[in-house]
Amino acid sequence: MTTSKTRSIALDLLAALRVALTCFRAASPRGRTVAIAVPSTWLALFLAIPFFLVLKISFSEMALRSPPYSEVLSVADSVVRIAINLQHYGSILADHLYISTYISSLKIAAISTVLCLVIGYPFAYCISRSAPKRRNLLMLGVMLPFWTSFLIRVYAWIGILKDDGLLNRALMAIGLIASPIRLYHTDIGVYIGMVYSYLPFMVMPLCAHLAKMDLNLLEAAYDLGAGPVEAFFRVTVPLSRNGIIAGSLLVFIPSVGEYVIPELLGGSSTLMIGRLMWDEFFNNTDWPMASAVTVAMVGLLLGPIAAFQHYQNREQGV
Repeated sequence: MTTSKTRSIALDLLAALRVALTCFRAASPRGRTVAIAVPSTWLALFLAIPFFLVLKISFSEMALRSPPYSEVLSVADSVVRIAINLQHYGSILADHLYISTYISSLKIAAISTVLCLVIGYPFAYCISRSAPKRRNLLMLGVMLPFWTSFLIRVYAWIGILKDDGLLNRALMAIGLIASPIRLYHTDIGVYIGMVYSYLPFMVMPLCAHLAKMDLNLLEAAYDLGAGPVEAFFRVTVPLSRNGIIAGSLLVFIPSVGEYVIPELLGGSSTLMIGRLMWDEFFNNTDWPMASAVTVAMVGLLLGPIAAFQHYQNREQGV
């Protein structure tokens, strides 16, 4: 075989290989598609599908059967029957107990979020301004409570906040109070538990944004005559705005539906959606009503989430 023929065959093989690679790339999913498909599948399986099941149950009626609700869609004698019950949503709007519970949950979640921001911002600021090696150690200290069970950490606060607990005994020992302060089974105890449990969710996104801030902007503010306080509120705070919003959502959203902290640290007068859903599901065995309460809670949370997404899109120019 001559050299020209060998070269021609090699060129034909390379051309065929290029065509095969082009066809494979066209047929195979792109990297971006795969990257989007994985979290989308996860969200569909563990968020969307369970939510639609709860939504379906909320339109059913309570029944003495297992599971304890009627079917919304049924087929009998070649007839499709759809029975949608909106009575539970009407009860939420008409019953003072449910309205008070939603308002109380939003109030407790909002106050807890503000307290976490006021306490967490100085923490995040100091961590972000520390040396890199020390910063990692401080961030480890922030995340360290997650190594212990959430339930055990909340139970520990019972021994601290009781009338004869560690906190009252310490304050009485140093002479700051003459009699125990009522903290256990009060709203104050709930706020303490909320702030303790969700403070890391505020500190971590704030640290991420403050650590990326250009310190030359502060120097420019000082050169233009701004003092430390003015530079902080006119430079540092605006540049950490996305971290403030992200941290606030990470605290506010789970706080609205919190069950463990109000149940263990709050009193009987502490009304929150999580406790109400538990009572409807397990004490009253009224799954349709509990599902309606859950759907209404999700509807309340969609507002701040949509507002944050709109703000993010506007900042990115989308």
